[in-house]
Amino acid sequence: MTKKPLNVILTDDDLDDRLFFEEAIEEIEVATKLTTFNHGQHLMDYLHSNEAVLPDLIFLDLNMPIKNGMECLTEIKRTPKLQNIIVAIYSTSSSEADIEETFVNGASIYINKPETFKELKKAIEKVLQINWQYHTSNLKKENFLLRL
Repeated sequence: MTKKPLNVILTDDDLDDRLFFEEAIEEIEVATKLTTFNHGQHLMDYLHSNEAVLPDLIFLDLNMPIKNGMECLTEIKRTPKLQNIIVAIYSTSSSEADIEETFVNGASIYINKPETFKELKKAIEKVLQINWQYHTSNLKKENFLLRL
């Protein structure tokens, strides 16, 4: 029996970061189907559309034009059909205020964008292999920030 691929969305306004992420996820042994968006409004338009295939996991950048990651996170967690989607914040910000605010608003994990391709691959692989049912039922601020 073949496991169906994880349906993953990455929303990030930086083209280089999206390409880097796509390349890393292709090299990981976990079967995934990746969809990317370049800002939060595109993501939310898609998630609210009738043809949307709801993802298993969203990697969400915080600092984006038009609709930022925090606005998307808040909208996702307030929308009944979307609120159970796992949201991984994927940001260059290491601000305690950002980490705290995303935790309080329902994100499942916070990842500082790694500086090397090897670290990025390791971070993505670790996130894709998390047992989310256990992780989210036992979520505390101490296990919210992904440490490599």
